[in-house]
Amino acid sequence: MLTCQSEKSMMITDVERKDALLFLKTKEGMLRLQPLSERCVRVTYTERSAFFENENCGILPLGEYDKWTFSQNDTFINVSLGELDLHIDCNTCSISYLDKNGKILFAEKKETSKELDEFPVYRIDEGSAVKTQIDTADGKKELIRDAARIQTGTAYHTRYHFCLDEAEDLYGLGQHEEGFSSLRGKRIYLHQANRKIAIPMFVSTKGYGILFNTGSPAVFNDNEDGTYFYTEADPQMDFFFMNGGTPDGVIGLYRSLTGKAVMLPKWAFGYIQSQERYETQAEIISVAEEYRKRDIGLDCVVLDWFSWPEGQWGQKTFDADRFPDPSAMISDLHDSHVHFMISVWPNTEADTVNGKEFESKGEFLPGVHIYNAFMQEARETYWEQLTQGLFCHGVDAWWCDNSEPVTPEWNYMVRPENSRMYEDYCRIVADHIPAEKTNTFGYYHAQGIYEGQRSYYRDKPNEKRVINLTRNTYTGGQKFGIILWSGDIEATWDTLRKQIAAGLNFCASGFPYWTVDIGAFFVKRGEQWYWKGDYDLGAEDPAYCELFTRWYEWGAFLPVFRGHGTDVRRELWNFDRPEAPFYDALVKTNHLRYRLMPYIYSLAGMVWLKDRLIMRPLSFMFPDDEGLRTVFDQYMFGDELMICPVTEPMFFEHKGHGQKGESIKDVSTFRKVILPENTGWYDLYTEKYYEGGQCINADAPLDHIPVFVKAGSIIPETDFACSTEEQTGPVTITVYPGADGCFTLYEDAGDGYTYEKGDYKLTELRWSDQEKTLYVNGQINDSYKVRIAGE
Repeated sequence: MLTCQSEKSMMITDVERKDALLFLKTKEGMLRLQPLSERCVRVTYTERSAFFENENCGILPLGEYDKWTFSQNDTFINVSLGELDLHIDCNTCSISYLDKNGKILFAEKKETSKELDEFPVYRIDEGSAVKTQIDTADGKKELIRDAARIQTGTAYHTRYHFCLDEAEDLYGLGQHEEGFSSLRGKRIYLHQANRKIAIPMFVSTKGYGILFNTGSPAVFNDNEDGTYFYTEADPQMDFFFMNGGTPDGVIGLYRSLTGKAVMLPKWAFGYIQSQERYETQAEIISVAEEYRKRDIGLDCVVLDWFSWPEGQWGQKTFDADRFPDPSAMISDLHDSHVHFMISVWPNTEADTVNGKEFESKGEFLPGVHIYNAFMQEARETYWEQLTQGLFCHGVDAWWCDNSEPVTPEWNYMVRPENSRMYEDYCRIVADHIPAEKTNTFGYYHAQGIYEGQRSYYRDKPNEKRVINLTRNTYTGGQKFGIILWSGDIEATWDTLRKQIAAGLNFCASGFPYWTVDIGAFFVKRGEQWYWKGDYDLGAEDPAYCELFTRWYEWGAFLPVFRGHGTDVRRELWNFDRPEAPFYDALVKTNHLRYRLMPYIYSLAGMVWLKDRLIMRPLSFMFPDDEGLRTVFDQYMFGDELMICPVTEPMFFEHKGHGQKGESIKDVSTFRKVILPENTGWYDLYTEKYYEGGQCINADAPLDHIPVFVKAGSIIPETDFACSTEEQTGPVTITVYPGADGCFTLYEDAGDGYTYEKGDYKLTELRWSDQEKTLYVNGQINDSYKVRIAGE
């Protein structure tokens, strides 16, 4: 008969407190608990003789917290932090996490909750590599067809098993194009991709969150195969448990571990016009001039790829033929209060000036001509190249495209299975980046740009805030002035609907600034799996114009408001069609965004000052309403506005590829909206009042999507101007009565970092509904013009 080898024992054999750490030795390994505050603890498990103490990607240096106690008996070890207690089973080393009142928040599987499986790690032998290069819609890609591999050490596959309450929902883990309204019941692959951003943190509706300290690809699983979190390659199992009390509280704890989200320049909240692609200096100037001529708000024009000379992919200089005087071009834009953003890439052809510099310094990743962002020296080289070739001309902002920086899924003509995408990523990216760091390139890439630009201004006036529109990031990236966007998506109504959930889950992962390609990147239907828009006729098709209009109306209530894409020009006047007043609706929406700028910029101020989010799921605001937990086609924009995008056509029906859409007969311009209970709601446009706790048919004409204002809200506004810099008029206040309310108006210079030294103004606004009176900094208002909604 076969001999049964006994399962590894996790019985605790020794417990020892060393300063602010608690060590629990088991028969097979060691568990270390590091309390960090009354609400947060770090948990690390290894089966090696010592813990791994190298750099933790995105995690700030951890301070000591010693105001905790522990006790033990024959059955359990109890650790009390203040607002969080841990009960550890002495026989299995499994942990239950409880609040201070003894309520279980989260529990590990009773037995075998922590699994480690050691395996060898390899790197390629560059001298033996056989390479090829291909062109894709995502740029030039280098592929290794064959190479010898050299073992560099070992790592663990880790699997952490846990239990979840049946009524509990989870959010986060980054951005998922599938449009998940909850992570429950899902298998989610966490690897970086064109349309995917992996962030190893989830938040529970029970008010706790878990941040996994890993740089590796991972899998979250909650189905018939079990509930667990698996990492592909780590030196140990390592995570932070955070009892935030509420989902918003978890975001605050996440920022305390990983860093505050810095302020973006005020102009970043105006409209950003992009296009694949503007080709000349004259074209860029003409676009800005046309926006000004038409009295449409515009704060930035973006130059997409191929700014470099012909045949010099990734070179950080302008093509002199198409951009003969970039300094003059940017100066002209600045004279019109328009800023300039440029696309830059991490990959550089070897025979360019930039490429030769990286090559000579040994600063490329192994096997590819992508600079090694994990090396500080390479990050400094990259920034110096940006300074010498681009920043010197007055560039205001960076668009870091392809910051994953390897996207194997883009090499297929037919969409691979999700499991294949994950397997390809783990295998291919590990040829170039250590397996335990393959998800983290975007973090270090953004770090180099942020630190480089901050250092550049160390002894110079007129400092510009860093703004980096990037397709990828990782834990802690919010402290580098980044905006994320959702990648190269396709134009369908289904995509629009799923993008709402993608953005909400990403923001629930701790990141405040997210946006999309309004109208989608791909509009037409191509051969490749990702080029699958529904509208071959582009803006000639009223069905696409309707989709674009609804997308734009939603985009006006995102943290960052940006149009971009290929196949179809995206400037608003291209949608001036005879079939319906699309253009008028777009301009009206644009003006609304600018009128709300004092409100929006104040939300940004609270992102930095109070670790808030701008957009978040309804359940963050109404955690006790279980019916809202999977509602992801409505969301909160600040605490005051509930946004209800329109996600299906009302006016024009898509008739098929290559055909124009036709008018929908007996059109209904309403969408169902759930009004959360225990508060009243006002229609933003008509100011009609509704009681909460009901579902209504909300008016959704072509010129706006439903937006509702919570009773008690105080909304600061200003007059429309064509740019945020020109909005110098007074702030006016609209109060929505029916409850007491408060709002903090945030104001600063709009650019530069003097706010870090206290150079900002907070005005505390408070509405007493009983007195029908607005108080400003505790005094009866005599500063602002006030309007009462509905009167």
